[in-house]
Amino acid sequence: MLSHAYWRTRFNESPSVLNDTLIVNGRPMTVVGVAPRGFEGTTFGTRPQVFVPITMRAAMEPGFDGFENRRSYWVYLFARMKPGVSVEQARTAINVPYRALINDVEAALQTGMSDQTLERFRTKEVLLDAGRRGQSSVHREAGPPLTLLLGVTGLVLLIACANIANLLLVRGAARTGEMAIRLSIGASRWQLVRQLLVESCLLAVAGGLAGLLVSRWTLQLMAALLPAEVGSVVEIQLHPGVLLFTALVTLGTGVLFGLYPALHSTRPDLLTGLKGQAGQPGGARSARRFRTSLAVVQIALSMTLLVAAGLFVRSLLNVTRVDLGLKAENLLTFAISPQLNAYTPEASRQLFERLEEELAGLPGVTAVTGSIVPILSGSNWGSSVTVEGFEAGPDTDRNARFNEVGPGYFRTMGIALLSGREFTAADVAGAPAVAIVNEQFAKKFNLGRDAVGKRMAVGGLGAELDIEIVGLVRDAKYSEVKGQIPPLFFRPYRQDERLGFLSFYVRTALEPRQVLVAIPQLVARLDPNLPVENLRTLDEQIRQNVFLDRFITAQSVAFAGLATLLAAIGLYGVLAYTVAQRTREFGLRMALGAEPAAVRTMVLRQVGWMTVVGAGAGLAAAIGVGRFAGALLYELDGHDPAVLVAAAVVLVGVAFGAGAIPALRASRVEPMRALRYE
Repeated sequence: MLSHAYWRTRFNESPSVLNDTLIVNGRPMTVVGVAPRGFEGTTFGTRPQVFVPITMRAAMEPGFDGFENRRSYWVYLFARMKPGVSVEQARTAINVPYRALINDVEAALQTGMSDQTLERFRTKEVLLDAGRRGQSSVHREAGPPLTLLLGVTGLVLLIACANIANLLLVRGAARTGEMAIRLSIGASRWQLVRQLLVESCLLAVAGGLAGLLVSRWTLQLMAALLPAEVGSVVEIQLHPGVLLFTALVTLGTGVLFGLYPALHSTRPDLLTGLKGQAGQPGGARSARRFRTSLAVVQIALSMTLLVAAGLFVRSLLNVTRVDLGLKAENLLTFAISPQLNAYTPEASRQLFERLEEELAGLPGVTAVTGSIVPILSGSNWGSSVTVEGFEAGPDTDRNARFNEVGPGYFRTMGIALLSGREFTAADVAGAPAVAIVNEQFAKKFNLGRDAVGKRMAVGGLGAELDIEIVGLVRDAKYSEVKGQIPPLFFRPYRQDERLGFLSFYVRTALEPRQVLVAIPQLVARLDPNLPVENLRTLDEQIRQNVFLDRFITAQSVAFAGLATLLAAIGLYGVLAYTVAQRTREFGLRMALGAEPAAVRTMVLRQVGWMTVVGAGAGLAAAIGVGRFAGALLYELDGHDPAVLVAAAVVLVGVAFGAGAIPALRASRVEPMRALRYE
């Protein structure tokens, strides 16, 4: 069955495709239908183009033996409940036969378990969950970072709204006389409030329309930060539902934050309004306090966002300094899967060996190797092992990660060999089985530095120790840049008689891009129908492995910078208006002998206490945000002192920078001109 998107793009929605033959993984298959529009499988993060019966998994994946092994649990079940049946009723109903199956059939098949573990196995139950999200765990993994970014967006919105409210208050104070005249000639207060709210809503709508243009650039930046695999799955575009939500938020903030300025500007105190606007410096005392409070709130929120951005920048720096245990420079990687093109394991092995030879002959290439588990790609393959001299009981953790690699793998990857030897071209099927282990493996299984010469086996207790450990290598990262290095053993891929796919690594003395373009051409000469998968430099692979850290850091820094700029503008607006309203006061002070420096200090003192109060509140909030974001930080506490101090220094510098111009303007007031103006 074809996906609707594949049917549309590949077959132009032609009905004649039904009953035609399509080659899938080297096998001819009959097209029997097209999936409904919008259905893209039950796993978020992948978009299948073709659906096949689950009974054909072995045909699609050569070497798969999950049908014969009852202890291989890999199927996700979906069921539609009857009308009126609750999830709890369904859970009770399904666990009655399941419990009988577990105790009568499955329990007898379990080996190597202690009595306590077997008893827990017998009491297992089927867990039911709502199927609307499929079997994907993306919503759990993406929840914390998206919640954090949503919160950061909300904080920036609050700062922007506080700025708008401040500006409307200032504008309202300047229009006090106008409002008083309107009220005195018969206008109702509600008419004036309605007029001012319409004006604030028009400002909000204009800002929202401008924001749509900025949002396009923002989405393009976000898409550039995402790996190609993620970008092909997640639609980075303006969704109609999102547009409706933002429109409602825009109008709502226009009304909410325009209401107080409108009510304050239309207070029915005609006598004060008609006498003039200079009676109270900076406007009425309540308005002045409200404006100051809004500026303090902006400073506090900016402090919170600066700390959050600093934490993520520091965390990303920690990630970039991680010792990978290998040399990623001038290293290319790609993968091929000939088994999906109907290659037999023997034909695949011959292709791998020939491709290694051809790659080694490219100009500038100094080393070539391969592995079945692509390094630093998030893939994890593991197995239980039995190791000579390591005493293990039924519940002992004997699991270790593994990889199958080619000759010269450790030399090519830049992983130090501590003792023993590397794999060679002679380590093939039929030769003595060998393995190489890392330091964590030797530590877990009590081998120390004497691992070389010991024997091991892959499988349960009692398995024949038929593999000789011939080398010990330094620890190197396996699947995750940020993850702990696991106990790991390596086998020669040439000793795997069922292998049908491989990732290659090419080290070059030239600029990697010069060799990168030659690889698809080389593979095409060997088999033009064999696609090259995930062709990139290892540096790019590493960046993709930590894309979430880079994404969150970039967004946090951008939001923090925007918030700080808005706070500086808001603070400047408050101070500039205050200085303008206090022109007579400053002129009188200077006429009585006050020095310009004293006037500047007076204004900057106001900046100082506003910054202290705001930064203090922001620090408290930032510590809470840091605790929430702790799981997203790498080797960093959510209350890192260096980040807190740096954020405070930046905020103080910005605040006093915003206050410097109004302070300088206040100190340059000419006393006689100011008094004559008043």
